[in-house]
Amino acid sequence: MSVAVELRHISKRFPGVIANKDVSMSVETGTVHALVGENGAGKSTVMKILYGMQRPDGGEILVNGKAVHFKNPNDAIEASIGMVHQHFMLADNFTVLENIILGSEPKHGITIDFKAARKKVVEMAAQYGLEIDPDVLVEELGVGQRQRVEILKVLYRGARILIFDEPTAVLVPQEVDDLFNALQGLRAEGMAIIFISHKLDEVLRVADDVTVVRAGSTVAEVKSKDVTARQLAELMVGSELPQPTTHGDTRRPEVTLALKDVSIPTKSGSRDLISHVTFNLHAGEVIGIAGVEGNGQAELVEAIMGLREYTGAIEFSGQNMDRLSVANRRDLGIGLIPEDRQRQAMMMESPLWENRILGHQRGKPVMRGFVLDKKTTIADTRAIMAEFDVRAPGPQTLATALSGGNQQKFIVGREMSKAPSLLVASHPTRGVDVGAQGAIWEELRRAREKGMAILLISADLEELIGMSDRLLVMLRGAITLEIGDPTKTSPEQLGSAMTGAL
Repeated sequence: MSVAVELRHISKRFPGVIANKDVSMSVETGTVHALVGENGAGKSTVMKILYGMQRPDGGEILVNGKAVHFKNPNDAIEASIGMVHQHFMLADNFTVLENIILGSEPKHGITIDFKAARKKVVEMAAQYGLEIDPDVLVEELGVGQRQRVEILKVLYRGARILIFDEPTAVLVPQEVDDLFNALQGLRAEGMAIIFISHKLDEVLRVADDVTVVRAGSTVAEVKSKDVTARQLAELMVGSELPQPTTHGDTRRPEVTLALKDVSIPTKSGSRDLISHVTFNLHAGEVIGIAGVEGNGQAELVEAIMGLREYTGAIEFSGQNMDRLSVANRRDLGIGLIPEDRQRQAMMMESPLWENRILGHQRGKPVMRGFVLDKKTTIADTRAIMAEFDVRAPGPQTLATALSGGNQQKFIVGREMSKAPSLLVASHPTRGVDVGAQGAIWEELRRAREKGMAILLISADLEELIGMSDRLLVMLRGAITLEIGDPTKTSPEQLGSAMTGAL
């Protein structure tokens, strides 16, 4: 096979941070080549350089054996490179056909030749197994179909080298299968595909070759058939893979959180979103909530935080909270890691020091009396970044500039900064790499040892089993099973309980 793309010793610096210092990789035609690494390892930066979105400070790019110097994405497109971004760039009020040809419209005289465009798009979609109605509005499409439109956009422009940036992050399993079938079809047509992901099981399933980057440098290039997911993960972090485990019994006699017959009825009254939930969570204890998503876990969190009306009673350290606002509950000493960091925990276009304020705007170090203490808040933000290894130039960095793992570590650091008595951690490691996972697990372990009560909601069954002192299984809004010793269960047994098979 010939080499479609070769990167040689690529380097890229931004103010206060080195994104790439020595990235090299060689991608052959007719292969899927995965690029893996921790969040912040430099994967996205080097791909933006290859696509012409950024210019390197050093190194060389060769396309089909010829050195290239891209000033912008148009130059990359001219060199037959296309990029399918994680966040789709589509016009909702345009049809599929209009989105695909936008900016590359075929002309018939002075008008757009929609007949020729339609013929080309329909043939191309059939050829690559990406069939879709060209006349439907994009706003009517699901996520998987929108991704098809993005792929067809780059193919329409003649791409033979395709970059996929975290393409499965927003897909359900069936859509992932469809995408991988499409990738195999593209590979069979002689395309070179670069697949960026931190989901190592998917990498090993779809990729022929894997390049591993760590701290801005290439550390390995291997055949996927020669490695395991654990070996790849250890290459990514540079050490033995962290495990979600706790040690010893740190549970204390005092009850931090008590739920007593808590229910949330629907407006119609036909059923309860959560039904008669009762449990005690002690200081120094982790209770894990297991359940297929949509079985009441999110509503349970909202009730505890005061975001939902409920019946029954919720107590914090013996004090009834039923009439308290969200802010009042936070003031008592409750921290929250929400399940969706970008929608529920951060202002993406604001600097980190402003994000430090969220949920903590009623006391020190953020406020001095009734006035925002900006200087102290910025200093405290810098301290959180240092303690929780948030890799960014400084407190003035916009949240959107951080990788997902660094965003999550910042949120964990912010919530831990006031040493809350109770931490409600909803999917604390979702969408982060193994390095960030290990760092978050270690923070939870330390907090547990110091007496913090932790309510852990997660879809990662190994995380739940390893980190929890007790497990509660939720099914259709009710607690259907309590597991007093999680070490004596398996992910398979827990999964059966979650679906009602046990």
